[in-house]
Amino acid sequence: MRLVRFGAPGAEKPGILDDEGRIRDLSGHTADFARDGLSPERLAHIAGLDRQSLPMAPDDARIGPPVGDVRNFIGIGLNYADHAAEAGLHIPSEPVVFNKLANCIIGPNDDVMQPRNVQKMDWEVELAFVIGQRARYVEKADAMRYIAGFCICNDVSERHFQLERSGQWAKGKCCETFGPLGPWLVTPDEVDVANLGLWLDVNGERRQTGSTATMIFDVPYMLSYVTQFMVLEAGDVVTTGTPPGVALGMKEPKWLQAGDVIRLGIDGLGEQCQRVVPFKL
Repeated sequence: MRLVRFGAPGAEKPGILDDEGRIRDLSGHTADFARDGLSPERLAHIAGLDRQSLPMAPDDARIGPPVGDVRNFIGIGLNYADHAAEAGLHIPSEPVVFNKLANCIIGPNDDVMQPRNVQKMDWEVELAFVIGQRARYVEKADAMRYIAGFCICNDVSERHFQLERSGQWAKGKCCETFGPLGPWLVTPDEVDVANLGLWLDVNGERRQTGSTATMIFDVPYMLSYVTQFMVLEAGDVVTTGTPPGVALGMKEPKWLQAGDVIRLGIDGLGEQCQRVVPFKL
């Protein structure tokens, strides 16, 4: 299934794509794709519906992030060897775990806003997974049954804040609008998560091309690893690292500027498109 949330920010409704790729309204069958609304039982109920008979969503509806009411937004850093090399960092022996704030999540086509004092704003196309049920001390062999679905994340980062201001990476990862998610949440039965192509363009110029086949740590391992240190709840989001091609790795970095357009996609998970806008209150 390709699940979607549509409508104004903060008032999104749950939907599902039909056989023709049109959004059908699911609000008569589930309140939202959030917390218990992502449980295996709830998703099994939705899978059994005749989606072609559901009401249509408005053609011009805004697409929101595919999961609502997120409590925890976890990032995995340096998970592609070639990205670690371009950043001048060692390949980690264990996953690098950091936090993004849930309130930086926006829809896949919403504007990305420059923070105050921006110097080195960067892009990162990433595969993210969304938790469907409480996960603690999960074995790798069992990990996939805890995942409600997969989506695209643009892990927007401010490298000066992240790497040059000392302390935690969170300072460069949690700025307002730095977490575009979506457009869809695709259930695991429709995703070959071990071999997905990823790409990202800025102003029509290809910057990133990669494949999840080159990940250092695979999805089941990452989920299992994280749950050895913290409990993940239904609706939590984990984004899994980026392939090479970020501005940080360029000899002459082309940092994002106001007016730039970022377009990115992952096989089977759709595409995003954001415009970078100046800071505003």
